Amino acid sequence: MTATSLTAALDYAREHHADFLDGFRTLLRFPSISLERARQADLLACAEWIAVQMRQAGLDNAQLLPTPGNPIVYGDWLHADAAKPTILLYAHYDVQPIGDAALWHSPPFQPTVVKGRLIARGAVDDKCGVWILLKALEAILAAGGRLPVNVKCLFEGEEELGSKNTIAALNQYRSLLAADALIICDGPFSPKQPGIGVSVRGAVQGELRVTGPPQDLHSGRYGGAVRNPIHSLARIIAALHDSEGRVRLPGFYDQLPQSPVNQWCGMAGARPMQAPAIMPDANADLQKAAGLDDFFGEALGSFAVRTTMLPTLDVGGIFGGYSGEGLRAIIPSEAGCKLTLRTVPGQDGAERWASLVEHAKSFREPGIDIEARLHSIAHPFAMAADGREALALRRALESTLGMPARLLRHGGSLAIGGVLARLLNAPVSMLGLGSGGNSHAANEYIVLDDIAPALEVAIRALFELGNEG
Repeated sequence: MTATSLTAALDYAREHHADFLDGFRTLLRFPSISLERARQADLLACAEWIAVQMRQAGLDNAQLLPTPGNPIVYGDWLHADAAKPTILLYAHYDVQPIGDAALWHSPPFQPTVVKGRLIARGAVDDKCGVWILLKALEAILAAGGRLPVNVKCLFEGEEELGSKNTIAALNQYRSLLAADALIICDGPFSPKQPGIGVSVRGAVQGELRVTGPPQDLHSGRYGGAVRNPIHSLARIIAALHDSEGRVRLPGFYDQLPQSPVNQWCGMAGARPMQAPAIMPDANADLQKAAGLDDFFGEALGSFAVRTTMLPTLDVGGIFGGYSGEGLRAIIPSEAGCKLTLRTVPGQDGAERWASLVEHAKSFREPGIDIEARLHSIAHPFAMAADGREALALRRALESTLGMPARLLRHGGSLAIGGVLARLLNAPVSMLGLGSGGNSHAANEYIVLDDIAPALEVAIRALFELGNEG
């Protein structure tokens, strides 16, 4: 394939843009809400429709791979030269619930254009990823008959559920999914400032349960004589951090990449750490969105470092005692909290959880028992900033948008990415294709004018990955 093939594929995409948008609207009409059991038939219908679109795009082996939950939609094209890499492309077709219907300006599953925005649930998270990838593959195959790389597509139906059932099925399909690299197309796309994700933090989620008396007791009869589980829980939580925000668990900042612990955490007199050159100073919008004037933890490093490059520990909820109308004079029988640990590449989530449990259980005393329950572990992952895939994606973005792409570290987590990275032993990158907003809120939208450049980036990326850009 040559530059002529690239030009032909781009021309095909431009000529068929209106048809592509019509197909996208059809995809958006499926109410594929994975969090609602009543929608399983809709999810299956959506998956089957996507498989048909795969075949029409020219992919082989389009099929639904069963999982304990919603199916994976799989398809491939493996006819490139043997020296060409095999790229596994990921996106997800399930969407968030609509929430309060009264907040939507138009029906969530009736795509509506308002002031240049295509509004529909799933428009930007992440049906655009599914559709733009399929149309990029179709454009290349229709224009030149061949792809510049070998391709496998994995479109998931449970990302909004944390991918639990998908992950449970991956070992079964390990050989089928084997690839040289994984590209996750689930995330933001910005023509004004292109970027690709090179690092994602892990997430360890669980809860602690502190138990005391076998039932609630009258505080007038037993207060001062029976230990209160809420008081014990408060001491556990209070001991998690110091006054500057550092997590106090032993070894919490061990195994941080690229820098000694004291430099990463501002310890031993070291200066606070600044974001590296590859981390854009693009956090003003995030800070503004928080609705706060003040933030803490500067001793640990800059805002970008604290929210993307360091592990964290947060209490997401507390339960126990009576919290209804009025008051009850009781010593509660139990209390508890829900926690999320964020880990960074190089750290082991199970080890961090074990350290937390050991910390909590050190607060045991006569009359107080402490139990821990681990809910899930999402592994962190990263890719080399100067690796083949990162360079190829950066070239595709710059060729399309006329400016260098920034390399982004994501503070959130993506369970499927970490599992696939380990399962396939392959580098992972995140190439967002959705320019829009309100992805988990009412009136989710994608910017219509940004769909064409996102599609061009996807087409160019495939050529660059095959070194044929």
